[in-house]
Amino acid sequence: MKILLASSEVYPFSKTGGLADMVGALGRALVNAGHEAVVVTPLYRGIREKYPAMRRVDWHFDLPLGLHNATAELWELDRVGEAKIYFIDHPGYFNRAGIYLENHISYADNAERYIFFSKCVVNLARYLPWRAEVVHVHDWQVALVPALILQQKKEGWGNPPATCLTIHNLAYQGVFPAEAFALTNLPGDFFAPDGVGAEYFGLLNCLKGGIVFADSITTVSPRYAREITTEELGCGLDGVLRENASKLSGILNGVDYSDWNTTKNSHLFAPYSVTKMAGKNINKLELQRQVALPVDEKIPLFGTISRLAEQKGVDIQLGALEEMLNSNIQFVQLGSGSPEYERGYRDLAARFPGKVAVQFGYDENLSHRIEAGCDFFLMPSRFEPCGLNQMYSLRYGTIPIVRATGGLDDSVIDYGQSATNANGVKFFEYTSRALAKAIRKALAIYAQPELLRQFRRNAMKADFSWAKTVGEYLAVYRHATKLFATEHVQTSAVPAQVIGARSEPVAISSVKKPAIKATVKRMAK
Repeated sequence: MKILLASSEVYPFSKTGGLADMVGALGRALVNAGHEAVVVTPLYRGIREKYPAMRRVDWHFDLPLGLHNATAELWELDRVGEAKIYFIDHPGYFNRAGIYLENHISYADNAERYIFFSKCVVNLARYLPWRAEVVHVHDWQVALVPALILQQKKEGWGNPPATCLTIHNLAYQGVFPAEAFALTNLPGDFFAPDGVGAEYFGLLNCLKGGIVFADSITTVSPRYAREITTEELGCGLDGVLRENASKLSGILNGVDYSDWNTTKNSHLFAPYSVTKMAGKNINKLELQRQVALPVDEKIPLFGTISRLAEQKGVDIQLGALEEMLNSNIQFVQLGSGSPEYERGYRDLAARFPGKVAVQFGYDENLSHRIEAGCDFFLMPSRFEPCGLNQMYSLRYGTIPIVRATGGLDDSVIDYGQSATNANGVKFFEYTSRALAKAIRKALAIYAQPELLRQFRRNAMKADFSWAKTVGEYLAVYRHATKLFATEHVQTSAVPAQVIGARSEPVAISSVKKPAIKATVKRMAK
């Protein structure tokens, strides 16, 4: 198949979270499976300097954006064994210090920036000599692409591609004032409660438009696909998602084990494997030394790598650590985000010197070393569409401690589920007390060396490779093209094999439909 992937960030060129990892790995997996994949993403500051092999393409964008036109250039990069990358070069929109925000404040023109990017994606899909069969868009930044394609079909685009939208995090919807709709140049009937308009508020909701107009919708785990159809986790769009249930499925993200491995990894202090674990202890001792913690292999070392946001459970983690650090444990944290949460970690380090090490920002090298050197990895998320760090931890033999939500529940096996196959610790209640109890369970595992070895063996044998996951996406693409070929005639729900091998199909019809929420959070990355 020929697939055009569109995303506001793609690893290794740009990254704020798991979205970038997923899109980069999916493109590579499609190519490795024998398909043709092309990725399009903005040309952010610094990318061109890092990749001098990039070439300018003889292509000029001059596209309407409300009452004026915006222009951009196109660059490309070919890499062996990888999807071709196209970059949209608009210095005014993308040559900035941040991707979505600066100093914790979102750019005021994010609607304009990503509506223009979406129009560039559609322009490429329509006029490239290489014609995509499916355009696969990711999150709110390009969620208007299906609506734009539909309108161009009405205006004479004879054979446009089918569209697939992946929701990586429903909480980020791209909600903007009504005036931003004019930037789309779409007819007014698109701006309605059954289109890109947010009910009751007269706002533009980019993600909602994608849900309504895309031929297929996926989320990044089976459980999250179910959760977002409920009032609790639907973020105001649960009703729209239930109405579009027949095209909704959940596919657990894969892991690129060429990057995340313990045997051929330049980031690590020493290699190790499931049959030769001595190197893991070396990584622990060297990590303790690097972050200035007492070097002692007997002390249980806990770690976390995360955006410091409410979603990630930082509040209950700080509370649980306040209690548990009175025990003989150590904790290392990497990440950045809310100034309030950053202060919380600084205060924790000040109160527990020699037990807590914190580093703000992102460091690819240190992230691998934390995954490899820690004994346990904390992910107490309030909600988690998929999560990748728990999968990285499993491959590194670092036992994840997770709240049973979204992809965390789909990918980690607790001792209570299977004593034989257990590879992590789960808890359910969203409280510091429940997390502290889970940490005590981890300490009980640590105190039994043979049980700890069993957990680590099970963890390192878990397989979340893209070779398995890519087949599920291909099934979704084929389903989308079939729907498109029948002019969007409603068919049966996506087949169970599309939903993911580790869960049952999304049973939307069994969900009682609650009243639509009267509030919608205006959230933008």
